[in-house]
Amino acid sequence: MRRADRLFQIIQLMRRRHVITAAALAHELEVSERTVYRDISDLVASGVPIDGEAGVGYTLRRGFDLPPLMFTEAEVEAMVLGARVVTSWGDEGLARAATGALARIEAALPEKLKARLTSTPLYVPGFHVRPQIAASLSVLREAIDANTKVWFAYTSGPGEFTERTVRPLGLFFWGTVWSLEAWCELRDDFRSFRLDRIGELRVLEDRFAPERGRTLDDFFQVIEAENESRRQDGDAWTTTARPT
Repeated sequence: MRRADRLFQIIQLMRRRHVITAAALAHELEVSERTVYRDISDLVASGVPIDGEAGVGYTLRRGFDLPPLMFTEAEVEAMVLGARVVTSWGDEGLARAATGALARIEAALPEKLKARLTSTPLYVPGFHVRPQIAASLSVLREAIDANTKVWFAYTSGPGEFTERTVRPLGLFFWGTVWSLEAWCELRDDFRSFRLDRIGELRVLEDRFAPERGRTLDDFFQVIEAENESRRQDGDAWTTTARPT
């Protein structure tokens, strides 16, 4: 890591935590504590309002900020890769948003980093999800944002056909397929649904409020508890999906 990037990362780490020790900074940056002490001293000398001392911890005074578009080359590469994934595997709205975001970022970057946007050697296969799945993805994103129930026809893996009314909670990308995590009214439990198995889809007029035990956070807690139980039983298999 270049020293300029390391100094920038020190400030970013301080912005995320109220107090951080030199040891923690050294661990995050993979440098020695002596290097951190020297970097902190140089930052203070340049006018960055850092309070604290060696052996206790450091904190960044409130109100200090950096220009929002100071990125490292690795961060630019990460954004480009993310945008390419979204363009290849998201719906049309997400693809437009990703392209627009990169255009805004490019306009504010220095020339050296602008070149990185187009020369990043990280690519995503140039095939897309089927139009029907992309359309479902767009509809479900809007329903999740609006806390609106949806109805759809669904065909399970064994070929069983059912109709479901659900509270859509989150969308998961598995590398080749998308799935919807939802609270299913038929099963009265969390269920996952592959978008490529959803047929007719309708957004209902019924809205729902977050309800204890039926939120996405509750789902993650249930899955974590199940995974912990499997680990204790010696089973390393984990999942973020449940049978439909």
